[in-house]
Amino acid sequence: MSDHHERIHSATLGHRAKFSLRERTHNVTTHHYSGPVASSLSTQSPRERNEGANPLGGVRSNYAGPLRRISRDRTLPWWRRILPVIASHRVTFIVAISLSFVSLVFQTLVPNMLNHAIDHSLVAHQGSLTRAVVEILIVGVLAGMTGMISRQYVFATAYNVEADLRSLIYEHMTWLSFSFYDRVQSGQLISRANSDIRSVQMYSTFAPLIVVQCFIGVIAFIFMLSINVVLALIAMIVMPLLYFVSIQMRRVLFPISWITQARLADVATIVDENVNGVRVVKSFAQEEAEINRLADAAERVAWSYVKDAHLRAVWSPWAQNLPQLGLALVLLFGGWMVIDGHLGIGAILAFNAYLLMLQAPFMMLGQLVMMGQRAKASAERIFEILDENPDIVDRPGAYDLEHVEGRVVFDHVRFAYGAGNEILNDVDFTLNAGETVAIVGRTGSGKSTIARLLTRFYDATDGHISIDDHDVRDVTMHSLRQNVGVVLDEPFLFSISIAENIAYGAPAAERDAIIAAAKAANAHEFIEQLPEGYDTVVGERGYTLSGGQRQRIAIARTLLVNPPVLILDDATSAIDVHVEAGIYEALRTLLQRRTTIVIAHRVSTIALASRVLLLDEGRIVASGTHDELLATSPLYGEVLAQSTSDESGDE
Repeated sequence: MSDHHERIHSATLGHRAKFSLRERTHNVTTHHYSGPVASSLSTQSPRERNEGANPLGGVRSNYAGPLRRISRDRTLPWWRRILPVIASHRVTFIVAISLSFVSLVFQTLVPNMLNHAIDHSLVAHQGSLTRAVVEILIVGVLAGMTGMISRQYVFATAYNVEADLRSLIYEHMTWLSFSFYDRVQSGQLISRANSDIRSVQMYSTFAPLIVVQCFIGVIAFIFMLSINVVLALIAMIVMPLLYFVSIQMRRVLFPISWITQARLADVATIVDENVNGVRVVKSFAQEEAEINRLADAAERVAWSYVKDAHLRAVWSPWAQNLPQLGLALVLLFGGWMVIDGHLGIGAILAFNAYLLMLQAPFMMLGQLVMMGQRAKASAERIFEILDENPDIVDRPGAYDLEHVEGRVVFDHVRFAYGAGNEILNDVDFTLNAGETVAIVGRTGSGKSTIARLLTRFYDATDGHISIDDHDVRDVTMHSLRQNVGVVLDEPFLFSISIAENIAYGAPAAERDAIIAAAKAANAHEFIEQLPEGYDTVVGERGYTLSGGQRQRIAIARTLLVNPPVLILDDATSAIDVHVEAGIYEALRTLLQRRTTIVIAHRVSTIALASRVLLLDEGRIVASGTHDELLATSPLYGEVLAQSTSDESGDE
């Protein structure tokens, strides 16, 4: 990125370059279903279930993705980087350009035929005028038909390129690490995946047609030279001025194009936050404040558009009207030649027609430059995403984690989010296979971070984390997350049916297995009471359900894949105490056959664990049973008392 570009980026995004820390982790498992769910909810151990099974299943078996990728060479111009994607549709692209060229060639024949018809058939009576008119009509129809077909292919190519770019962005974002989503606002991503791609698509539709017209302009100029060399040179007088105007337009329009796209992304961010956070906005009576915030952002966008319109108003008339000066000169000098008998009427008419063909791409030059600068700004914003490398990737030689018993070890682990304060400091503990351990601590003590490190949402900055003596950084992430199921504290449901949400990690699961998972999570009863039962489509993010209902579905979703290691990250926080007891009563047998980490604050939940780890300021300060810690750790009592107080306040 050039220094000029960086200055623009810093000036337009400003504080957004730092991005607030906002978790977007969803309680969505990525496991692949590999067997009947009836067995996954049986008392069979995870290891017994995994014997002979393919742990990778059919990951991405149905997804092919775009045929070609953008170039990774950042030194190339933006259009060169996108060229491989366009080349993957080269058949339709070549057909489109070829037919467009043929159409314009037909058009170049018409003025010469008109010249012949007027000067020979009409004036000199040396041929059939009717035949000449019929020939002109035939050529005109052929030009129109080939032009129509070529435009269909041009648009097909452009929209296919748009679809490929959108797929590339979404695919790339899917594989990016959580640290990327911690610092990038969702509105920025939405804007770049929509309006920015559309800008590139519009330019890719328009530019090839102009390029073809430029070639036709060369042919037209050759015809002009054949009619009269002096008149052709007079017509070209304005071309250097047009070139100067185009250079100036590129210089002044790119910065404002970048600013406009960035500010549109700001508006998208605010709208996204207000839609997803509407309950928070209304609960704090902040509607007016949010309206003002959006109005301010909209005003900044309006200023950008007005500035852009002002620059276009200054420069576009020059680009559009300078060719008219050439036309006026041709009419002036050509008229004198006709009067003096050096040029026929048909010839001057044909010359003017060719001049218009020559000037057509130049008359659209202003629009092309404006679209090009906007497309360039949009493409570079797209590249900022596609050039982002994931922090967490499979190491070279990574192998699949198979036949998991469930022994988990944190060996002197340290961790900090970015350059911030250390969250975990020398955390050291071992979980035996099949053991249920509760992790308790104040808010911000690092409990949830332990879950994120075990699943490699992040990597520890120091120390080692292993499952069955396999360092989690040495195994493939897909197999790791197959074997470690997570239900996070903020359940996320998709706008699909209840059954599809439960089977999200096991799309091949049968209805009986889905129902069995729901029953184990104590969700079956309320699901049956919904209008369409398991086929009920939940609202966006599942907000048509209560918090407790969403969490029970999230638990069922994880149970369906039967992972040998299970993490419940405060997953029962929004569930009624009586319902929570019912859930764990139904799951007690299952929990005994898998390693379970329960991050919780309720005594009823903690009591199910055979051991409790007390975390404070990133350190494990005490370990033992619930009763032992009550007797020996004042801090443990304070944490439980605070949790009880919070629950009472909530009620």
